[in-house]
Formats: sequence, structure tokens, C-alpha cells
Amino acid sequence: MEFKDYYETLGVAKKASADEIQKAYRKLARKYHPDINKTPEAEARFKEIGEAYEVLKDPEKREKYDRFGTAWKTAQRTGGPPPGFEGVRFDFGGADGFGASGFSSFFESLFGGGAGFPGGGAPFGGDPFAGAHRAGGPRRQPPQNVETELRLGLRQAARGGQRTITVSDGGGGRRRLDVKIPAGVLPGQKIRLSGQGGAGVGGAGHLLLKIAIDDDSDLRLDGTNLTTTVDLTPWEAALGGTVTLPTLDGSVTIRVPPGSSSGRRIRLRGRGYPAAKGGPGDLFAELRIVVPTSLSDEERRLFEELAEASSFQARETETVPTDS
Repeated sequence: MEFKDYYETLGVAKKASADEIQKAYRKLARKYHPDINKTPEAEARFKEIGEAYEVLKDPEKREKYDRFGTAWKTAQRTGGPPPGFEGVRFDFGGADGFGASGFSSFFESLFGGGAGFPGGGAPFGGDPFAGAHRAGGPRRQPPQNVETELRLGLRQAARGGQRTITVSDGGGGRRRLDVKIPAGVLPGQKIRLSGQGGAGVGGAGHLLLKIAIDDDSDLRLDGTNLTTTVDLTPWEAALGGTVTLPTLDGSVTIRVPPGSSSGRRIRLRGRGYPAAKGGPGDLFAELRIVVPTSLSDEERRLFEELAEASSFQARETETVPTDS
């Protein structure tokens, strides 16, 4: 895999905070998600963004990336420390520093970054029993389960279906796998691909795809409920009216009651996320009153007339005691 500057990919400085990195990732992931952006280069860009975020969001991985830079590429290809780093231990959780469940997780991004060693390949194309020789004699490594994250758009996760992903075979090659995504899959749930994990004695382990779901531009997921924000003018909030809401399967029109304030939530039962178990959640329309940032002379005059005519008080008035 060709080395890339992950900071440049996310458009952040090398001293960027974790919050800045997460904010940059979310902005770019939403912009280039294949479900939203249909340009030819969007999917490749989305893969690069996910790969960069997988490293920079993790303080330990980020420290090692900052330390070794392009030497990561050499380490991946040769299966050993890069030239000049022979005395350095790369500790990523594997039995010998470069184990299948360790260093491989650095390149676990499914969209071009590799995820485990399916197809019988060994870590970095080396001996599948490397690191197995101990003081007590040779020990062969059992099949290894490999877990990685599969990010889905909200609407794609809701409807489910077939998806093709690309994973590394550990020897420089890549293979494409078809994944069946159940409709209504939830964040944190896992899809298991048998025999597509790390190779060992007797075969290969499982590849576990842990689901993560990105909010849509106008819908947010909370459990099995969905929330959308509805902007209202002051007069719509005061007088009531009808507004159109987005849903996962089209749009729906609701009535806003007169006298609605910002923060009020209108609930539509059964119009939320279609969870595979337990039935669909609800859709909540969260109202937000928006005022004009600039007024014409006529608008200003009318607002001033309203202020003069209205006896409504948004805040309680306090009586300040006076000295007698």
C-alpha cells in the first residue's frame, strides 16, 4: 500500500487535537460518502479519509506513525523493522510485535487498507508460523480472528443489501468480498465472514466487521429513533403551520402547533430507524426558531409595532427592592 500523509489527507496540522481530527474526518466523510457523492473519485477519496482517521484517532498508533513516518511501508512489506529501526520494538498487540491482530489493525480500513490475512497469507507475506518458536519448542499459531470497522451511511444501513469490500491478503495482493448487510443493522453489531481472517494451523479465522453508522445530513440516529431539526420563522412558531420532514423512505408533512418554542419535539411513531429486532423506532422533529440576521425598513417597522402592541414577556421580570 502506497504511503500517504494522513495529516494532509484530513487537511489538519500535525499538532491538531483529537477533536480537530474528528471534526475534519466527519466533514470529509460526509462530503465524499459514496451514498451521497456520486462523482467518480468520491469512493477512493472516502477510503483514503477512513484510512487516515483510523490511525490519527488512536493516540498510540498516531505516536508510532509520527515516529516512523514512511518506514511503516517498509515494515509492512518486509515483516521486520525498517532499516535504521532494528533495535526498536513495534508493539501493536501481536505475539511478537507484528502479530496478525496487531500491526494488521493499523491497515484494517476495508476500502483499500487491508483487513486481516484471508486466503492463507501470513502477516506481511512471511512465514505463517513466524514468532512461534519459543524456549519450550516450536508452537504453531492457531487461526486468528480479525476485527475491523465497516462504516455505512444511515440510509444504506437501514435498507441493507449487498456490498463489495476490498481486503488485503497479507502478501501484497487484494481480494474482493461480497458482504450481505442485514436491513436495520445497528452500530456496534458485527458481521462475521468465516474463513477470511488471519491464517493459522487448520485454516483461517473469521473476519469480523463491526458496524459504524454515519448520520445523514438531515437525520440523526439515536438507538432506533431518528431526529431531524426543523427551522421555523418567528411567525410560523407563533401562528403554527405545516412543514415537510425527511424520512428514510421519502418525506412527510406535519402540522406545527401555534405557540411552539425552540426545542419542542414532535413525535411521529414508527417512522424512525427500522431495527431488525424490536421493530422501528420513532421520528422526532426538533423545532428551532430562526430569526433574520438583517431587516428591511418595512420588516423593522413591523417588528417594532409588534413589540409595542404585544404584552408577551419571554422572561420573568424581577422586582428589585429599594431602600426605605
